[in-house]
Amino acid sequence: MITGIPVIDPEACDACGSCVEWCPTGAVGIVDGKAVIVSPRDCYYCTDCEKVCPAGAVKCPFSIVLVQNKPEGNTEKPE
Repeated sequence: MITGIPVIDPEACDACGSCVEWCPTGAVGIVDGKAVIVSPRDCYYCTDCEKVCPAGAVKCPFSIVLVQNKPEGNTEKPE
């Protein structure tokens, strides 16, 4: 299941290949002198590419979802 893929800024990418080397699934590649996600289905969003990019061209944003938990047990007010 794809939950997201890294965002690569082509202006910042210098095609050093660090992200390609570190990607455990081979989802990142160099195309026309820039890093791109060549296989989005293989990316499991480990964020390694973001950590190893010396140019800061790779970003792995996360969405934070807040949920309200329902209290457990008896929720009725005593009379």
